[in-house]
Amino acid sequence: MDTLQYKSDKKSNLPAVALGTEIKVFAPATVANVVCGFDVLGFAVNAPGDEVVMRLVEEPGVRLLKITGDDGKLPLNSDKNTVSASVKHYLAHIGREDVGVEIELHKKMPIGSGLGSSSASTVAGLYAINQLMGNLLTAKELVPFAMKGEEIACGYGHADNVAPAIMGGFVLVRSYEPLDVISLPVPQGMYAAIVYPEVDVPTKDARQMIRAKVQLKDAVTQWGNVAGLVSGLFLNDLDLVGRSMKDVLVEPTRSILIPDFEVLRKLAMENGAVGFGISGSGPSVFALTKDEESAKLITKAQQMHLHQINIQSQAYVSEVNTEGPKTL
Repeated sequence: MDTLQYKSDKKSNLPAVALGTEIKVFAPATVANVVCGFDVLGFAVNAPGDEVVMRLVEEPGVRLLKITGDDGKLPLNSDKNTVSASVKHYLAHIGREDVGVEIELHKKMPIGSGLGSSSASTVAGLYAINQLMGNLLTAKELVPFAMKGEEIACGYGHADNVAPAIMGGFVLVRSYEPLDVISLPVPQGMYAAIVYPEVDVPTKDARQMIRAKVQLKDAVTQWGNVAGLVSGLFLNDLDLVGRSMKDVLVEPTRSILIPDFEVLRKLAMENGAVGFGISGSGPSVFALTKDEESAKLITKAQQMHLHQINIQSQAYVSEVNTEGPKTL
């Protein structure tokens, strides 16, 4: 049996790290916005997600050695990749830039799907380094470091993907300055039916389509729906959740980018959805249901329609993931 080498931190009272220690972590995809909660609501799902393998080594610095499943789209440069850049911020924060870290990123979900691809990668990396360093920060304390990854990915450090990916379940971002994230209850029996039409809708482009100014009457409608959705979660009232899943600010514009969006909505509602909308910036769409059977019927009907109009798609049926990232 090999003997592990240890590297102590002479600058602080932090514990020594065991060189050669390796960890493999899965982090989940997420549905951001949840229709009416632009940039403030999100929830995690069990599948898909991303995996990160991380090990501690002698040579200081953070190095991204390998990326699989990305078709060469993601940078290996440690300052430009969301995973390694976030890990660097974490190590700087805890005063352990002397630590050597090697990372492998294995993409197990589609990039640009509206399911928090960059978020899942970043969260897997942060969870891994936090575990290797002795769990120095709580899940909630990791959120600002994950937001740095989102800033690299799409130019804006929002938390509606990364917070649920790290904390699990439904999350409300009550405030960004200062950051205040709140875990919300998950109604019993809730399932998500997700379909990803394989068309290109870059997050940056989708954000640029959003109106800078809104009418007061539309804002009032949106506030009521956000409050209704949150109330429905607390009351375990899926019908109230469904009635509240209406967006008068963002969806009318973004839905233009999604093929046959209104047809997909109709198919969802006809097959038992309590509510339907765009996941993140799209093109993925999602429906919430009261049971797994309805979720499967929805994804089957939507995929069949997309196939008829010559669009390939991927589908996922999942309960809300209340665990967040996990060690494999």
